[in-house]
Amino acid sequence: MSNPEFTPACPIPIQQYPHVLLAHGGGGRLMHQLINRMFVAAFNNPLLEPQHDSTVLEVPSSKLAFTTDSYVVRPLFFPGGNIGSMAVHGTVNDLAMSGARPLWLSAGFIIEEGLPIETLWKIVHSMQQAAQASGVRIVTGDTKVVDKGKGDGVFINTSGIGVIEHTLQFTPKSVRPGDAILVSGDIGRHGMAIMAVREGLEFESTIESDSAPVAGTVHALIEAGLEVHCLRDATRGGLTSVLNEISESAGVTLSVEEQSIPVRSDVRAACEVLGLDPMQVACEGRFVVFLPAAQAERALEILKQQPGGSAAAIIGAVLDERPPRVLLKSTLGVQRILDMPSGEQLPRIC
Repeated sequence: MSNPEFTPACPIPIQQYPHVLLAHGGGGRLMHQLINRMFVAAFNNPLLEPQHDSTVLEVPSSKLAFTTDSYVVRPLFFPGGNIGSMAVHGTVNDLAMSGARPLWLSAGFIIEEGLPIETLWKIVHSMQQAAQASGVRIVTGDTKVVDKGKGDGVFINTSGIGVIEHTLQFTPKSVRPGDAILVSGDIGRHGMAIMAVREGLEFESTIESDSAPVAGTVHALIEAGLEVHCLRDATRGGLTSVLNEISESAGVTLSVEEQSIPVRSDVRAACEVLGLDPMQVACEGRFVVFLPAAQAERALEILKQQPGGSAAAIIGAVLDERPPRVLLKSTLGVQRILDMPSGEQLPRIC
């Protein structure tokens, strides 16, 4: 699939090896060629240069955050990104939800025999660009090749380490009655961008994924001296899952207003065509903020100044009510319980 942002030539001689072979994962010459000419060339940095079984990191004298995630999206390329950029964004965003400054990533590739080498290079190149934009280094990794038909092009696992340079505790247990609930931007675009491509849907404008790093936005909140209690990125299960998870963990009731939740008109239309609820559709560059209500307007001002944050909004409040649940006030003024999604609405979107 074409990628208008892709310009460098693939470093592997495509004429000789146009597709990934099992030998590319066999530990011999082809595997070393793949690793050295593609992965090391793209991710080159001093920590990766030794090419040892592990990398040695100079750990700062403060707390660390560590996370891991795997990416199996289909299709591999979608408007606004691909599996490579998403793998970087998803992992640095998980670190950011702990208030960490992302520093280092690992990258593990499970590649299906027959994947075009040029496709792999486009994915690797986008990972390099995403890592650079996110301020992280890919410092170690692994490559495996599986038989044709035993994979789906390529799966990627990324793990990340970040440093926590503040004393705030970003956990669901820190959420308390009286907190305001904010969302950092419009929701649902990532899931619908992928579904539109997969289902061949055409709209007046192309829906692009919201996949993007959010650590800079998080640190803008921290540097402003705001008393952030909890952050959570709205990935699988969307905003609905986030609210239910926080409600259950914190033992509080969350009340949100549907009219305040930012959803683009094209995303809403696509959801209606497919019979989906935009609140249950995954994002890859949006997160939910819990902090004292007195600081909500200042937090909203900061969110709106950040990339992708023009539609940020205050969507509700934390109530001191039992049992813990999520209450949604509809656009018609009717209040109902917002349950956790049941089943799998959107397979293979992250």
